[in-house]
Amino acid sequence: MTRHNLITDIPGIRVGHVQDQKQRTGVTVLLFDKPVVASGSFLGGAPALRESALLEPEMVVEGIDAIVLSGGSTYGLDATSGVQARLREVYSALPVADGKIRVPIVVQASLFDLANGGNKDWGRYSPYAEMGYRAAMVAETSPFSLGTVGAGTGATTATLRGGLGSASAITPAGHTVSAIMAVNAVGTATIGDGPHFWAAPFEQDHEFGGLGMPTHLTAQDLKLRTKPDYVAGTSIGVIATDAILSKSQTKRMAILAQDGVARGVYPAHLPEDGDAIFGVSTQSSPAPATPEEWREILHAATQVTARAIARAVYEAAALPRTHAFPTWQERFGQRKENSELP
Repeated sequence: MTRHNLITDIPGIRVGHVQDQKQRTGVTVLLFDKPVVASGSFLGGAPALRESALLEPEMVVEGIDAIVLSGGSTYGLDATSGVQARLREVYSALPVADGKIRVPIVVQASLFDLANGGNKDWGRYSPYAEMGYRAAMVAETSPFSLGTVGAGTGATTATLRGGLGSASAITPAGHTVSAIMAVNAVGTATIGDGPHFWAAPFEQDHEFGGLGMPTHLTAQDLKLRTKPDYVAGTSIGVIATDAILSKSQTKRMAILAQDGVARGVYPAHLPEDGDAIFGVSTQSSPAPATPEEWREILHAATQVTARAIARAVYEAAALPRTHAFPTWQERFGQRKENSELP
């Protein structure tokens, strides 16, 4: 199997993006070919979530059908309705052997992009249900775009444009561990005023520039840099593995992915952040056979999450008619314009 350093390196996961350039927001949907075991970790002080309670290990739901990441803060939670509508169409066309009605189980996290200058005058109802439906319609297993797409379209950090990123790894035992992150952090993904990423120690194959760490860190580099108080943040995403895990194990994996958020963003988990990670097991490869194999999965979860965050910022493209937040490429690399967004 060809690997693309994306969460779709794990068989059975499909990803679809829809975005609106004028509104500077969007939706990313992860669909699963069969229900997956899932839980979550929600460490930010201001999360926007839907159906997250059912992910706790003591809850009766055994598997979920989709995960939605979106902009729009709590307005964006309407996107789940669109995804459910699409899945209901699909499931109603499938035979039901036991006569039971299949209810699509969809969970969601949203980030706050309401103050990014886009046109949010959408009328009585938000556009997110339709965006969710369309994103579910186009979800594919093929490679997908990073940067200023989907849930990352209107994302920013304290100093640069944010975006959507993904990264993947294989553990020594052969388990695949992958992350997808929409990065809209109150803090920064880069060190001080320079081009170096906090996630640099984990970089693979120059995936976000290959610059490594600065030769030394100064007090100015470590200075607190955050968005203004009136602009909230959030880094949201999914950490997934093909290994067979229990629901409580997927929760632990999500917790270790939150360590990756703290290694990719400085500072993380602030009161204005809604940092949320969903952990997923597709159950398509053997369970970790030893405690060491299990620790390898957790170790990889931290690293791929940090790498996905850096890739989100590195791949971000400039939106027309806005210069409030420059992209990494504008400041430190080759200018990238995003002229293909609808």
